[in-house]
Amino acid sequence: MRSRWHVRVNALVVAWLLAAATVAAAHRAVPVAGWLMVHGLLLGAVSTAILIWSAHFAEAVRRTPLPGGHRGQAVRLGLHTAGALAVITGMLTTTWPVVVGGAVLVASVGLWHAAAIVAQSRVAGGSLGVRLGGTTWYFVASATALAVGAGLGATLAREDVAGAVAARLYLAHVTVMLLGWVGLTVVGTTVTLWPTMLRVRLAPDAAVASRHGLVVLGLGLLTVLAGAATGQRTIAGVGLVVYLLGLGRTSWPLAREARQRTPDTFASRSVGLAWCWFVVSVAAWAVAVLGADGWADAQVRTGAVLAPLAVGFAAQVLVGALCHLGPMVLGGGPTAHRAARAVVERGSGARLVLVNGGLVLFALPAPSLVRVGASMLVLGALVASPVLLVRAAVVSRRLRVLPTTGPAAMPPVELLAPPARPLGPALAATCALLVVVAGAVAADPAAAGLGSSAAGAAEPTGRVVVVQVEAQDVRFVPASVEVEAGDALVLEVTNVDDTVHDLVLDSGASSGRLAAGATTRVEVGVVGRGVDGWCSVAGHRQLGMTFRVVVTGEDAAGIGGGAGAGSPRSRAGDGDGDASQDAGHGTGHGAGHDGASGGGAPAPAPTLTPGATPGPDHEPYDATLAPAPAETYHRLTLRVQDVDREVAPGVTQTLWTFGGTAPGPALRGRVGDTFEITLVNDGSIGHSIDFHAGALAPDSPMRTIEPGEQLTYTFTATRSGVWMYHCSTMPMSLHIANGMFGAVVIDPPDLPAVDREYLLVQSELYLGADGPDGAVADLAKIRAEQPDAVVFNGYPNQYDHAPLRARAGERVRLWVLDAGPSRASAFHVVGGQFDTVYLEGAYTLGGPGAPATTGGAQVLGLLPAQGGFVELVPPEAGHYPVVSHAMVDAERGAHGVLAVEAGP
Repeated sequence: MRSRWHVRVNALVVAWLLAAATVAAAHRAVPVAGWLMVHGLLLGAVSTAILIWSAHFAEAVRRTPLPGGHRGQAVRLGLHTAGALAVITGMLTTTWPVVVGGAVLVASVGLWHAAAIVAQSRVAGGSLGVRLGGTTWYFVASATALAVGAGLGATLAREDVAGAVAARLYLAHVTVMLLGWVGLTVVGTTVTLWPTMLRVRLAPDAAVASRHGLVVLGLGLLTVLAGAATGQRTIAGVGLVVYLLGLGRTSWPLAREARQRTPDTFASRSVGLAWCWFVVSVAAWAVAVLGADGWADAQVRTGAVLAPLAVGFAAQVLVGALCHLGPMVLGGGPTAHRAARAVVERGSGARLVLVNGGLVLFALPAPSLVRVGASMLVLGALVASPVLLVRAAVVSRRLRVLPTTGPAAMPPVELLAPPARPLGPALAATCALLVVVAGAVAADPAAAGLGSSAAGAAEPTGRVVVVQVEAQDVRFVPASVEVEAGDALVLEVTNVDDTVHDLVLDSGASSGRLAAGATTRVEVGVVGRGVDGWCSVAGHRQLGMTFRVVVTGEDAAGIGGGAGAGSPRSRAGDGDGDASQDAGHGTGHGAGHDGASGGGAPAPAPTLTPGATPGPDHEPYDATLAPAPAETYHRLTLRVQDVDREVAPGVTQTLWTFGGTAPGPALRGRVGDTFEITLVNDGSIGHSIDFHAGALAPDSPMRTIEPGEQLTYTFTATRSGVWMYHCSTMPMSLHIANGMFGAVVIDPPDLPAVDREYLLVQSELYLGADGPDGAVADLAKIRAEQPDAVVFNGYPNQYDHAPLRARAGERVRLWVLDAGPSRASAFHVVGGQFDTVYLEGAYTLGGPGAPATTGGAQVLGLLPAQGGFVELVPPEAGHYPVVSHAMVDAERGAHGVLAVEAGP
């Protein structure tokens, strides 16, 4: 009965582990993947395992079942699973009430679990219970922490929580969940589990140490919460120090037990290493919080220790405990037990090396490619454990049904277990880690500090030049610096942006990743040649975030070779260089340069053929504007996507889009309607969104979110018009020019019905040269205001080949938005006259109730970001060109046809 129970409930743990692993493997295609990975592991797998095994250990040490037995535990597990799924669903759909409902369920389960253990303690007895029964109070305290952490998490999920308040909530939430819910449970369990794993006697002072430790650990948690509640960061840091002292008190008996017998199984080694990660991570966390420059920096530094705590500690202690307890509870006799344990031991050395060695590489300030490769190896090693547990259950079940004698008898366990190879798998895993490092360094040598020396053949002058450089608005300021040949250069780099940056030089010098507000020194050394620099965060170099060291002095151009003043790549470095020509690899994992210090001229940008026919696969953007829907509350999820698309006949560019199209989807409503927009960044770089149709402070809803993140933008349309929406991440001109814009149509009151309605969004194309990141808009052309094409709805002349349709005598309304980013529009229909003109929220001609007039209009004049509509009634069949009467733009592609058929 016990075996079947544990197999069933622990299958839920395995399912959560595999779900988290799936998200990790496919994280580029999954929204808020980082949050999902952490919560799938901790709120899903680890929390489920805690509910199962803390109940098991409470019953074992007190020799008394919990009230309600397995039925009560099953109900709690079911409610917790429902609550966890509700929290995840609410976060994915940005529905805060659903998040709150899930958090309430999770908190209720925690309190119920604590109450059950307290009720059990009142009736427990026995000598073992007297000695170790106190460890169950760890489970009571941890379950209470779960309830508190669920409440903090739900509050943190509110859209209006931002700034220092959000940072304080984040620190408190992570502390309570990881150090309270998970940490206290592990400490309490390890008192009895650790000597059992090692097959040694319990240390004499283990029970006393556990009692002392609970008091100190609890005090540390309360101190952290007090610091977060009062805004005193130093108090929160002291709380982490106190918690670390509690870990030290509880670790001493464990170390004494390990000296009796060295850990020799996968389970014991995994738990032992997890404990080491636990202690080291808490120590690093305490130092980070105490040394942080404000709450925002403390939040960033807390995020840096999240991976070691979640993976090195929580995940590793979970798989270690399951690999020890799983074969034990499967039963089936000694042979079945040994066979199951032999299965979970397979490749143990390799798994331990990959998890811990890979995590060390990930935690170090290593190049991005190293971190990505290491994380994949860690993931594979972790996934192996639940797979082996399933295999162990199959083997154990199969052996239990075999007879004990005769031809079909159980085989000796020696035939079931693979031959011992203690060094082979571990050496293979070590080689795999070395291959990852070598491959990453070969692909990105400068980021690894292996670039060619900046000194060249220059003789040192003994002078030291110190320059302050700021990373701001996805730029380095200044973007270049001049030094005399032979001078030593020191760069003091400060990140004043609100996102992570770094500065990598082709000499190999690097600042490392800098959080918002962080400062560091980059020792470039003696400089004798021109040196190129860039931000290696994915996409940032492509946005023009480059830096240049220019050498002055006699013969500076010829010193040392490389990318000197005479190199084809050399530029003065004013920050306005061609971003597409300087594009880096943009792997999406943080690599962002090509590692070259020299090289030939960049590939030329594609050229357009005026009047060319679109390719056979081109689908015209549907300009038909649907009527405003009846509902007054509009919910929409806009996913940022990078798409390779034909933007002109024979020309493909990599666009950044809202919803996969440029322009993005058109929204329509009426005055008083509310729009709830969920922006999900599935792209490769940070993006944001700005709706001109709403009036609200831009600080929170218009903030830049990184890949995998999402935000909710809610506004009420209080004024009519055709409004622009666009990405407001800097440089804004590049983001708009590369496809991140769209229209929101808010109908004026009493807008009369018409026979046809079309929406045309004018914008510009600035074609970039093809490169490692794909061809994106050319920033130099944008800043010089030299478009390759001016287009309606993203493609030149597309409505010449797929005309807009109408019949003679029908009233046609043409909504027009000038998305720019820079060119004005003089919208005109050749052969037509406008009897109604609506510009920027007001009728300038005609409209409901307007007196009859003989006046008409020929042009709707729009500056960038302005919009309006015109109405006309084509008098006869024919082809009416639709153009911008800035004729050079019509010739560049702002041209289409209104094809009018004869009336009925």
